[in-house]
Amino acid sequence: MTPIRIFISSVQREFAEERTMLSSYIRGDALLGKFFEAFVFEESPAQSTSAQAVYLEQVERADIYLGIFGCEYGNVDSCGISPTEREYDKAAELNKTRLVFIRKTSKRDLRETALIAKAEKEVVRKSFTDINELRTAVYAALIRYLEHKEIIRIFPFDASKDTDATLADLDEEKIRDFIYAARHKRNFPLAVGTSPEKLLTHLDLIDDDGRIKNAAILLFGKKPQKYFITSEVKCIQFFGNKVEKPLPAYQIYKGDVFELVDQATSFVMSRLNNWTGTRGGDNASVPTRPELPMEAVQEAIVNAVCHRDYRSNGSVQVMLFRNRLEIWNPGVLPFGLTIAKLYEDHKSIPANPLLAEPMYYKGYIEKAGTGTGDIVEKCRAYGLPMPQYQQDEDFRVVLYRPEIEENVPDHFKGTQSGTQSGTQSGTQSEQAIMILEFCREPKQVGEIREKLGYTNRTKFRQRYMVPLLSEGLLEMTIPGKPTSSQQKYKTTVKGLQVIESSN
Repeated sequence: MTPIRIFISSVQREFAEERTMLSSYIRGDALLGKFFEAFVFEESPAQSTSAQAVYLEQVERADIYLGIFGCEYGNVDSCGISPTEREYDKAAELNKTRLVFIRKTSKRDLRETALIAKAEKEVVRKSFTDINELRTAVYAALIRYLEHKEIIRIFPFDASKDTDATLADLDEEKIRDFIYAARHKRNFPLAVGTSPEKLLTHLDLIDDDGRIKNAAILLFGKKPQKYFITSEVKCIQFFGNKVEKPLPAYQIYKGDVFELVDQATSFVMSRLNNWTGTRGGDNASVPTRPELPMEAVQEAIVNAVCHRDYRSNGSVQVMLFRNRLEIWNPGVLPFGLTIAKLYEDHKSIPANPLLAEPMYYKGYIEKAGTGTGDIVEKCRAYGLPMPQYQQDEDFRVVLYRPEIEENVPDHFKGTQSGTQSGTQSGTQSEQAIMILEFCREPKQVGEIREKLGYTNRTKFRQRYMVPLLSEGLLEMTIPGKPTSSQQKYKTTVKGLQVIESSN
């Protein structure tokens, strides 16, 4: 096999020890040495050609660019660009695999900060504090590369058989409930009375010798944490915006993956502020609007539970701060998937495919590869800031809560419950009632803005249209084409009841 060439790039004087260590370590490791060949510029023989020409030629020849970024930016050429950045840009131009490792530091050259920011938009990076952490991180990244290229094959956690569990350790009632829900939601082919063994065989959760795969325990186990202690979910609420005591609420949830998602979602939603409207007409239901869209909260928790690294000693953590919700997932993004790609449709690469399929059948996962994009769209449609995805030691999703007062929808103020106590009296705003009255007959959004005297399209949409649509008070005349130039908006029956109740 032809060795896979790695080009190690960094400011030489800052990372002299690390560069020497990595090149020697890769060559000397019993596994890595079989597949990889490392190149560092200082080991190349003296040549008459310029140093810049040599290192760019080596980047072209390499299969992997391995960048180590730290405090210094390095010497610059006549254009003000350092060799490290030239090498990175060359690797990007040639679509080389780029592995970037960033030293944690409180001081950094501004040009180095800009280079790191550029890399973070394009590739997954890993931070480190010392030479030992760097060696460990590089080893893990190279093993993932070999797995991704299928040069070596290791069963994912959910497909492994790490326990002595048997069919007796599975809950038959959970299995029946799963089949019932899967038939209802996804036209699952097996009948409700199907035996557990036949279901497991259909989902590839049992082998020919009757050994139970890990995913079966996580999905249907009577006590999944008996076998996988860290599969629990920790939910914590904080009074402020920092991790500090005292804690108003702290729960550790145990159970199968479906129970974990439901319990963690309930923990969050029950502690959010919830603005309650006025019961209208003969309708017995009271319209409500929680601060965060439940679908986005659940999607983020589902992703954490489904795609986490179950071999890690860490657990999924759901942390509710005063200004945001953070969901931490022990693990890293699949090889080749970057933070930037999470904001758009992307190829689905589930870390635990045998978990993902049953979660899809039961309706917890929708179309493959759209989950992170759906979270973004649901939050933006709700008028909230852009959610953030972060990858470091853990993978993190951050959903931002609205300000306590100023982001309460004008058209929808009433009883406020959740982390705050007390009530506010209020009714639908005059502007919202005016919109609903005006749209008894279908109107285009431009006509509605003109009616209220609004010129700023974005603010008008976030302040009025998005809340009215999300609460079912307005509806689109062409729902399948929301951006159509012929799109109009009409007051719903629910909206008419609100008009009547306001009179």
